[in-house]
Amino acid sequence: MSGGDHGWKREEEDEADQEIDETSYKTQKDAILLAIEVSESMLEAPPASSSKKADRDSPVQAALKCAYHLMEQRIISNPKDMMGILLFGTEKSKFQDNNDGRKGLGYPHCYLFTDLDVPAAEDVTKLKTLAEDGEDEDEVLTPTSETVSMSNVFFCANQIFTTKAANFGSRRLFIVTDNDSPHSSDKAARSAAAVRAKDLYDLGITIELFPITRGDEPFQVGNFYEDIIYHENFGEANSTDVRSSKSGDGLTLLNSLIANINSKQSAKRALFSNVPFEIAPGLKISVKGYNIVHRQTPARTCYIWLDGEKPQIAIGETTRVAEDSTRNVEKQEVKKAYKFGGEYVYFTPDEQKTLRDFGSPTIRILGFKPRKAIPIWASVKKATFIFPSEEDYVGSTRVYSALWQKLLKDDKVGIAWCITRSNAQPILAAIIPSKEQSDDDSGTPYLPSGLWIYPLPFTDDIREIKAPGELARSSDDLTTQMRTIIQQLQLPKAMFNPKNTQIRPYNGTTKFSRHSHSRMRCQKRSRMQQSPSTRL
Repeated sequence: MSGGDHGWKREEEDEADQEIDETSYKTQKDAILLAIEVSESMLEAPPASSSKKADRDSPVQAALKCAYHLMEQRIISNPKDMMGILLFGTEKSKFQDNNDGRKGLGYPHCYLFTDLDVPAAEDVTKLKTLAEDGEDEDEVLTPTSETVSMSNVFFCANQIFTTKAANFGSRRLFIVTDNDSPHSSDKAARSAAAVRAKDLYDLGITIELFPITRGDEPFQVGNFYEDIIYHENFGEANSTDVRSSKSGDGLTLLNSLIANINSKQSAKRALFSNVPFEIAPGLKISVKGYNIVHRQTPARTCYIWLDGEKPQIAIGETTRVAEDSTRNVEKQEVKKAYKFGGEYVYFTPDEQKTLRDFGSPTIRILGFKPRKAIPIWASVKKATFIFPSEEDYVGSTRVYSALWQKLLKDDKVGIAWCITRSNAQPILAAIIPSKEQSDDDSGTPYLPSGLWIYPLPFTDDIREIKAPGELARSSDDLTTQMRTIIQQLQLPKAMFNPKNTQIRPYNGTTKFSRHSHSRMRCQKRSRMQQSPSTRL
């Protein structure tokens, strides 16, 4: 097992914050191009049924509604991310428009319905008209009778990403199709498509497949898409299985597709990368940390000043002022001190760095305990998911997998000393294994299988709880009468899962303002078209 020792110390450390910034992992811009196949089978409506839970949408309609749902979500949660919709297999062809209004270079049977850009109000309205209202005035959902070249589709996506999102840190192509073998009898076409897919992968573009199945016939990924989808190493991909979207068991195709796409709409962004994980003396691997569960809050990108004649974006400035003379204090005049015994003890910047130096970032297992030794109340912070990385230590995946399986088998946890970055305070944590957990309705996994860093409290963090006095127990008759009341209060699945009351009003206001802005612009454009143009 080989490893590399990269210098963990930097010349300029961030002294202001010793905690891991949980919002920094979301600053990376993301661009998603949703490619939907338009074919006879994708346009075929489901059989009629009198059931209220039966499917009403064709696969194309379900995919477009899912795209509309995803676009609305990204406008609210990720207002600076890009999204586009590419229809392939259509009779018509359309690519990007040039500045002079002429159509750009075309790709046969590829229709760029929504260009890759930050979604505007017009894009949302246009997509809603096609998806929910079913108004297809331009006849873009007319399938072609010719064979669609998948290499052409991938090359078209390549050009879109290159011209629109060249510098984005995360670029992904989502493919929605029910055809598992588009070039079953053409080996040259399959090879050309594999080459184009490799070009996308070399550019850092990830291809995600969302297959649609009907009936009991499975989607055979090995027929074509096995050579198209490139997964990174096991630590990054976590799950190499491609989950199909289908209806049945009270689950509509639309809900199944939304669940599968929602599970991958957020790009994998590491909270910390390539931290040594010391399992035993002389045995190290490298891992990355991921913030799997995070509370959703309003995406506040700027502050608005409303006291003037019209709203303006406020630009914040920070100025330090002396308390006694109210003069501006320069940065070099500021000194940091700690108060001990009523007096201030001053430290130089070098001394502060020395005090904060607890060693290089590492996760070191000190020993093992039974899982039942970790009580549920010992959680002081949310857990961080860790997964292996082969960049520094070759063989990290095998060692990580062996440790995970052994901890699960023996029902034990590891006790570790953790410093996840060079300027952070050390913590004691439990290394807890977990199995994959999936949604009961759609089967979509929402918690991965692997190891978690579970922060443990120090003695000062534990409150002193006084033992309760003598308990007052009710009579058997009163307990029997109360059982009827309790049974009426039980919730489905015995769980309380309320909606986020903070984010729902914000989302509703954002949607309303977007659609209102779209209607105002449409009305203004209509008035401009009706009035004759004059020139003074």
